[in-house]
Amino acid sequence: MRYEPIGRDLFIKNRERFSHQLKPDSIAIFHSNDLMPTNADGTMAFRQNNDLFYLSGIDQEESVLVVFPDCPDKAHREVLFVRETNEHIAIWEGHKLTKEQVTEISGVETVYWTHEFVDRLTPLMAQAEFVYLNANEHSRANCEVQTRSDRMNAQLRQTFPLHKYERTAPIMHRLRYVKSQREVEMIQRACRITEKAFRRILGFVKPGVMEYEIEAEIIHEFVRRGSRGHAYSPIVASGRDSCVLHYIDNDKACKDGDVLLLDFGAEYGNYNADLTRTIPVNGRFSQRQKAVYNAVLRVMKEAKQMLIPGNTFQAYNKEVGKIMESELIGLGLLDATDVKNQNPKHPLYRKYFMHGTSHSLGLDVHDVDDRRIPFEAGMVFTCEPGIYIPDEGIGVRIENDILVDEKAPVDLMANIPIEAEEIEELMNA
Repeated sequence: MRYEPIGRDLFIKNRERFSHQLKPDSIAIFHSNDLMPTNADGTMAFRQNNDLFYLSGIDQEESVLVVFPDCPDKAHREVLFVRETNEHIAIWEGHKLTKEQVTEISGVETVYWTHEFVDRLTPLMAQAEFVYLNANEHSRANCEVQTRSDRMNAQLRQTFPLHKYERTAPIMHRLRYVKSQREVEMIQRACRITEKAFRRILGFVKPGVMEYEIEAEIIHEFVRRGSRGHAYSPIVASGRDSCVLHYIDNDKACKDGDVLLLDFGAEYGNYNADLTRTIPVNGRFSQRQKAVYNAVLRVMKEAKQMLIPGNTFQAYNKEVGKIMESELIGLGLLDATDVKNQNPKHPLYRKYFMHGTSHSLGLDVHDVDDRRIPFEAGMVFTCEPGIYIPDEGIGVRIENDILVDEKAPVDLMANIPIEAEEIEELMNA
């Protein structure tokens, strides 16, 4: 692996916390993601199922984790199945994990080959009453493609129709919502790599450069520092495209006088960073561009101070909306009287700030969460207000990653340039 060993203590603790949430006589099963095909004999880069990774640290295809806390045989209370290698696989694909390496990474002592899964699982199922199945239940998921978990879950239900089936998602979402110290360290590492990439492109951007050239500079810095690449498709949007929220074409020339919105983040050890900055293509903001930029920055600074234990998404977003209204009035984009008389269900600021201010961050960029509960220490959120004015060709978004802490919010991107004057200084150094 490119990333440093995370340490099995994290995964042992995660399994303990998960096991305590299960009903008596329950068995839980987690399958790795598929290797996804492209065309002909091509495949996409493998990305592990995040729940399986969270509980085991195993980052290899065709892996299965079985957790059975009440199993009479202590050796089978935690079991991992991994792909058995051979000389042909070693030559064509390279090294696969040995059983000893699986135990070293995960802390799971009992390891079998994946082809043994059905034979080993059958006697365990006979001793279980409840079966917890894993599936992608993210609130934003659009699952048009059947996953390995979906296929295996369907087969299990057909083979063992009389068991009582439960969902792992409510438990996993609640556990993963609050990060451990080691997880925060991994996110922080991804943030530091992201910082290096941003500083690199501050010295690279100029009128005439192509957006995809900037994207190339970013991925160069990511890979050379141990990241496997982008945490998500990067946005490199100049001019009017800075107002397109999910612009990923990155195929235009950056023009003198335009702003450039950059939304990107590094992945490190399956954990993610998520950064947004808006910079002037020619190295100097116009008066209007700087006014919009500083308005967004003021909202962001006030918003991140509200990411504290006990606050809720509902109260947080309501207060951010009020702050944004004030800034938009100051920019001449909204009228104070109109705001006073607006329909509260359809606030006017949404014309210029139409997305949420924050989302959970971790193994997923839009990480799983439980928005019914108040914020707690250990949660990590983005903080990303924006103002988008298509008629002026100005889109400004500023985003940092924030750790909720008992004392005060911790900005994991505090070292990344954010003030307009500092950005201009670095671009003209």
